[in-house]
Amino acid sequence: MFKCNAVGKLPPEILKEGVLRYSGSPRAEVLVGPGLGEDAALIRWGEEPYLVAASDPVVGAIHGAGRLLVHINANDVACKGGDPAWFVVTLIIPVREGVACVRRVMEEVHSACRHLGIAVVGGHTELTDRYDHPVVVGTMMGPSRWDLRSDKIREGDVVLVTKHVGLEGMSIIAHDRPDLLAFLSEEELEEVRSWQEDLSVLKEARLLRDLARYMHDPTEGGLAGGLLEVRESCGLGIVLNDGAIPLSPLTVRAAREIGFDPLHLISSGVLVAVLPPDKVDSALRRLSDENVQAAVVGRFAAPRGECRTDHHEELWRILDIPNR
Repeated sequence: MFKCNAVGKLPPEILKEGVLRYSGSPRAEVLVGPGLGEDAALIRWGEEPYLVAASDPVVGAIHGAGRLLVHINANDVACKGGDPAWFVVTLIIPVREGVACVRRVMEEVHSACRHLGIAVVGGHTELTDRYDHPVVVGTMMGPSRWDLRSDKIREGDVVLVTKHVGLEGMSIIAHDRPDLLAFLSEEELEEVRSWQEDLSVLKEARLLRDLARYMHDPTEGGLAGGLLEVRESCGLGIVLNDGAIPLSPLTVRAAREIGFDPLHLISSGVLVAVLPPDKVDSALRRLSDENVQAAVVGRFAAPRGECRTDHHEELWRILDIPNR
């Protein structure tokens, strides 16, 4: 394996061995992908009316950061009814982490993209002495036939949530700070770690995109933060049924032991879908047939008073708790 400890862009031989070979899934419409001397991807455009593009970083996770990067960006495209297809990756890695970190992240990106049928089409990679932690950013693009927007939400529309709230944050804690979950048995800890396999919403988004008015992947700020964003965007109020919000007993227990609000815990893997009332039964039936857990947790109503502005993320505070 090549080694490099110099600050700046990686030399060509290391790019070829440790980065460019990890190009995800081959796609026929990618005419020019990542390569030396290529400044941009060239993609043959298809017949779909829309191109969906989204960009997000990974800042809280260490374990599986490359895989997480793919999923959070793919989820954002899927929430607009799109099929994630083309991925651009930017890695700015502390020089002390070196090429080993670059290769580890890119191997994870490659594996996740292969699994989802996504091509890695470009990006930027360098080592730096200006940061203590890796800066990992992705941009995902894909075609869509659907026009899903928050301004289409109407009073009386229903809020549906899949899986269970806080699953991403809990899996990050279990991988990166297991000392904080010492009250769990080893079997319970492994179960929480396994939730990292459930961070994609592509399956449920594809099941619901012809029924929904709008879909959202509640990342930083959790379900509460995500619903606040939707409320602010559409100008309506939301009446929640707190007892219907799906939470794992392990998340409830961790929230009590550590002291955090699970509704404000980062929640990639959870899909929030806004549906007209007459589409809810069909949505629930489709999800049940595909073994996707789902619950109706509220509805949109006329605005009432000022919009609550609490949009904090609990994970950052939890990760700052001293080692136990």
